[in-house]
This record gives sequence, C-alpha cells and structure tokens, in this order.
Amino acid sequence: MSKQKKSNQMLVAPSILSSDFSCLREELIALKEAGADWVHWDVMDGHFVPNITFGAPIIKKCRSSVDLFFDVHLMIEEPLKYLKDFIDAGSDSITTHVESKGDVENILEVLKKHNVKKGLSLRPKTKLDAIKPYLKDLDLVLVMTVEPGFGGQSFMEDQVLKIEELKRLREKNSYNYKIQIDGGVSDQTLKYLSSADVLVSGSYIFKTKPYITQIERLRQ
Repeated sequence: MSKQKKSNQMLVAPSILSSDFSCLREELIALKEAGADWVHWDVMDGHFVPNITFGAPIIKKCRSSVDLFFDVHLMIEEPLKYLKDFIDAGSDSITTHVESKGDVENILEVLKKHNVKKGLSLRPKTKLDAIKPYLKDLDLVLVMTVEPGFGGQSFMEDQVLKIEELKRLREKNSYNYKIQIDGGVSDQTLKYLSSADVLVSGSYIFKTKPYITQIERLRQ
C-alpha cells in the first residue's frame, strides 16, 4: 500500500504510455510498490490527435492487477460515444477535452451519474476561458504543457500562467477541482509547478528502475 499522503503533498501519476507494454502487469505492480498515487492512461484515437494508443479493454484487463487510482485521459474525437466503455472498464477519473465533439455538460452529467471523477482539459493554444463555465462542476482540470498526442516533448513554460490562474479562480470561488499537469514534467520543471496538485510524468519516471527515485523527486 502507498503511504498516506499529507493533504498538501503533490500527487504523482505516472503515464503508463511510457511503460514497457510487453509486461504491463509487472509495470503496474512496480509503480504501486514505488509509491505512485495514480496511474495515468493516455487514450488516443488517431483522429483528435495523430496517434493511437489503447482502448477500454486494455484498461479493464489491467484493473484487477493493482488497486491504484486509474486516471483516464481521453484524447478522442467523440468521448461521449465511448464514455460508458471506459466507465465500465474501471476508470476512477475520466478527463475529456473541451475541444472534442459533444456537449461538455452532458459528458459531466454521465460521469456524475456513475460516480466517476470529472475532469476537463484543453490544448495549449486553447484559452482558459473555454473551460471557465464548467469549473464549478469539475473534480480535475488538466493543463497540457505539451501538445497532446506524443510523449517525450519539452515543457511549455507559457502554460504556467494557466496554472496560476486556475489556482486563483479556485481560491476566489471555493471550487474543488485539483490542478493536474501533463507534459515535460521532471525534476527540472518542478520550479514551475508549485501551484499544481497532480503531476503526470512518463519519460522521466520510466527512464530508470526502481521508479521510487523519480517519484520521490517529483514530490519534493
């Protein structure tokens, strides 16, 4: 079991996209033993982003391997069409994109109905105004600090302003969402991320075993 985190301690969510898919179960167990808080699943459909990863059946198959929090990020064109599949697969949290097709309020209502944490994300070029109407209903806001679609990209410093503004809006309006960051997260970019609550990291965490060293560095 992961040790209990302090309420103000950073949560670390390794992106399984950077793991060794030939031994996925073993990778999940290794993350659990290393103290990961969540596992982040980057789902891509080849339409919303120019890449294809995995779907609900893979997540469902892995659900029984480990009791970590499954944080699912849907970078797909029509999330509502497949939402129930990912809910049934055992997702604890599902984040969709404000730029995807479909009514955001409808998507959030479905997630609420099934007691799944509600997340919303936006591409780096999308202004924060696009998600402001939904902030009061969200459990998670995912700020992309790279262009979605591929791992291993460099951190985009200009997105830090969004992080700070989300923190300000949360305090001003007593919102309850966590601020999650995904893209180029490492010990070298931590200095920009003090206002975040959840750090998604792929290449940095999976570069060296055991994973506990990189995970603990991200919590500093």
